[in-house]
Amino acid sequence: MRTALAAAVAAGALLAAAGCTAAGMGPGTGAAGTADRPRVVVTTNILGDVVGELVGDQVDVVTLMPPGADPHSVEISAREAAEMLDADLVVSNGLGLEEGLQQHVDAAGAAGVPVVEAGDLIEPLAYVDGDAEGEPDPHLWTDTGRVLDVVDGLEPVLATEVDGIDVDRLTAATASYRAQLETLDAELTATFAAIPAERRALVTNHHVFGYLAERWGFRVVGAVLPSGTTLAAPSASDLADLTDAIEEAGVATIFADSSQPDRLVQVLADEADVDVEVVALHTESLSAPGGGAATYLEMMRSNEQLISHGLSP
Repeated sequence: MRTALAAAVAAGALLAAAGCTAAGMGPGTGAAGTADRPRVVVTTNILGDVVGELVGDQVDVVTLMPPGADPHSVEISAREAAEMLDADLVVSNGLGLEEGLQQHVDAAGAAGVPVVEAGDLIEPLAYVDGDAEGEPDPHLWTDTGRVLDVVDGLEPVLATEVDGIDVDRLTAATASYRAQLETLDAELTATFAAIPAERRALVTNHHVFGYLAERWGFRVVGAVLPSGTTLAAPSASDLADLTDAIEEAGVATIFADSSQPDRLVQVLADEADVDVEVVALHTESLSAPGGGAATYLEMMRSNEQLISHGLSP
């Protein structure tokens, strides 16, 4: 088994490298900006969707991360970097998520552009194991309660930092979106409560569900990449240990992010002497329109159903 797993590590590393390159080449989304409207540049497409819900057509929202990309490895063009320096506001996730973009976020802040990080608007969790143990976990959006905190924190920043924004319209849009998030939060709570406690065991391609697990009572059995970033590489011993944990916990489903090659996850499922299904979720990126996760609300509802189906008896 260890020989097969070692081969999988090498194959997966090549696939991951190819995936990162492709993600970095993709263009950002959002309007390029107009002379009569302020511009907010957002690093991730999940936050880009949230910001867009709050500001509507009052602001040009430029999202740097393409649909389906990996936020840990996405890179931008020189033009997009220059746009950040001219923005009225930059919104980033923070907490170490945007590893390929952080230098540009820092440069914008140094140039006097107001920068707000979602991670500063919540109570962050720390990774509890793996090579990132003790470091802050940036995957805050898997808990809708934290996203509500982000929305509450963004509203006053948008009102004060973006010149010309109609505060009454912003307040109304924020209240409307908060109501949608609260409805989603209640749906998730009801759906996950229906999964038997002994089956709420998660295995993913890397540590991405810490906030979801803490909020709704799941156990994170392990990850193929025992890391908070997809840029790490697993060893054969890591995979062998995870196989043992899967067998011991009786895990029926492994969840892989749709933006990442799932070869390692599939090999792990094949090597474990149990009936394990591999299910693709949109965990770190929205999809393109029509892809089933084009908005944050759509993404969470899709994952809700896939997780519930994968873990229910």
